[in-house]
Amino acid sequence: MRKTLAAGLALSAVLLGLGVVWALSADAAAVPAYHPARLRNIGDSKQVVVVTGNGRTSSYATLRAYQKNADGSWSQKWAGMAARNGYAGWEWASKRVQDTGTTPMGTFRITSAFGLKANPGTKVRYTHADGNDYWVGDNRDAKTYNLFQKSASAGRTWRKGEAERLAAYPKQYEYAAVIDFNRPWGSTITWNPAHGQYETSRPANTKRGSAIFLHINGSGSTAGCVSLKRADLIAVLKWLDPAKTPRIVMAPLADIGRV
Repeated sequence: MRKTLAAGLALSAVLLGLGVVWALSADAAAVPAYHPARLRNIGDSKQVVVVTGNGRTSSYATLRAYQKNADGSWSQKWAGMAARNGYAGWEWASKRVQDTGTTPMGTFRITSAFGLKANPGTKVRYTHADGNDYWVGDNRDAKTYNLFQKSASAGRTWRKGEAERLAAYPKQYEYAAVIDFNRPWGSTITWNPAHGQYETSRPANTKRGSAIFLHINGSGSTAGCVSLKRADLIAVLKWLDPAKTPRIVMAPLADIGRV
């Protein structure tokens, strides 16, 4: 009788244990791949923007924003926002080539923003741009590659035709956050008064591309950036807080767990 009872209790314990395993597995499966709890490279970030593309060749995506709570859990800030990405879809950041129309797949910091209008209320470092400002992508001039320039000075070493004049995009660049893809570290950037330009002592990879932003929608897909409706972009900018080390994770849905 005791042996039978003991065997029954042991079997019940095993079944109960399996039930716990099944429950945990079901809970894990219920957490989507794009949830911050399942992302690999967000480090100490307490704000994570996740952009999931519809497919490797699609220019349609969804942006979700998450904030870490005091207990370590994550809360989604808003419902998913409709977004656009590069006209040629996606490419791994380490393989991306300039001027291919692809959006880089990876995890990146967001440390600054700019716009042709005054700061809408973001806490990240903000530059109020004007008609003189450029973003350089001249792959013949590594020291200024992927850097903001406050004018096309007469002494510059970069080619104006290989830079974006920010005011040429009055709708898209009304407000924008800079995605730190292929960018020189801020500590390496200095002002060169002789040439009237910012330069870096540790250039970015001049083959990978420059000027990858989170900006306002244009008429369709982008050249590699991610774009949102104006109201959505402003909401994200106001939410971003450098004290929370914001990061953006970007990839097609099928690949988001690998970045």
